[in-house]
Amino acid sequence: MVKIQTTLPDEKKGKKKSKKKSGKRASFTVLLVLGILLVFAAAFGFWLYKTVMSPNVQTADGKPVELFIPTGYDYEQIKKRLSNAQCLVNEKSFNWVANKKELPANIHPGRYIVNDGMSNNQLVNMLRGGLQTPVKVKFNNIRDIDQLAGRIASQIEADSASISAKLHDQQYINQLGFNKYTIPALFLPDTYEFYWNTDAEGFVVRMFQEYNKFWTEERKQQAQSKGLTPVQVSTLASIVNKETNMTDEMPRVAGVYINRLKSNWLLQADPTLIFAWNDYTIRRVLDRHKEIESPYNTYKYIGLPPGPICIPSIAAIKAVLNAEDHNYFYFCAKEDFSGYHNFAKTLSEHNRNAARYKQALNQRGIMK
Repeated sequence: MVKIQTTLPDEKKGKKKSKKKSGKRASFTVLLVLGILLVFAAAFGFWLYKTVMSPNVQTADGKPVELFIPTGYDYEQIKKRLSNAQCLVNEKSFNWVANKKELPANIHPGRYIVNDGMSNNQLVNMLRGGLQTPVKVKFNNIRDIDQLAGRIASQIEADSASISAKLHDQQYINQLGFNKYTIPALFLPDTYEFYWNTDAEGFVVRMFQEYNKFWTEERKQQAQSKGLTPVQVSTLASIVNKETNMTDEMPRVAGVYINRLKSNWLLQADPTLIFAWNDYTIRRVLDRHKEIESPYNTYKYIGLPPGPICIPSIAAIKAVLNAEDHNYFYFCAKEDFSGYHNFAKTLSEHNRNAARYKQALNQRGIMK
């Protein structure tokens, strides 16, 4: 049987060429689509990198900005604070990153330092992780725990009312080993690092830890050698603190009072009368001031008062622990108003020193 060829040779060649052209068109289309996708991917990648990783914080003069996030704040309130600080170059991009990284569900109160040149990623990670920067809390020259509460409240989130209430809670402070008279002895004036969002109890607990750290066995033995407990050391130190501002003179002043205690004398410390009267304008203690009925009147009652008359400095506490061993029983402010004192072993010598000082007061017109 003879097969009849229905396709001419030239037609076969045409079909082959047509198939090749179709294949080339398909390949070109695929490459074109891939190219377009790569361009879009590159563009998206660039946008994503710029949004997430590029600097988006610009602060005034390049100085760090403190961002405080109070307890209970939500994401919208944080955004408002950042907006008020005017440190975000692009707020929309920050908001996009914050939502993608679930910052609204992970708010941590505290104090954060926002640095110039930070990216959205760095800023969000810091806030989301609660990576706050501690504050340096400093206090000194404190009269009583209510003044302390106010001073501390100006530096951490806890308000003065909550701190004061905690320190007036008799049951609570009794658990710490103190009472309403001795509680000032708990606090050691210095500079401490705290997280800003520390509450009242957190502050007191930290101070209790610092107190126990300070009162080592060696210092307790030093106190015992003077016939004093740690709280009594602080009580005497508070009197020394009010008698002199001269650190180098404190151990000598402390020695005078320890001599009086050992001899069962009245301390006759003028600062205790000022405390009893609660009148800190008194510059010259008179006989009428000595008549007040108070356990802090050391002109009436032998021994130390029931507690510190201020929160004593660490220098004054150390001065008591290292009090000079001498035979002085009296001291009086020098008539040159230098801040130093004349010390005496006998009453007659002291009276001569006191007469010179009274004359100097009269010449200056200081009568009360």
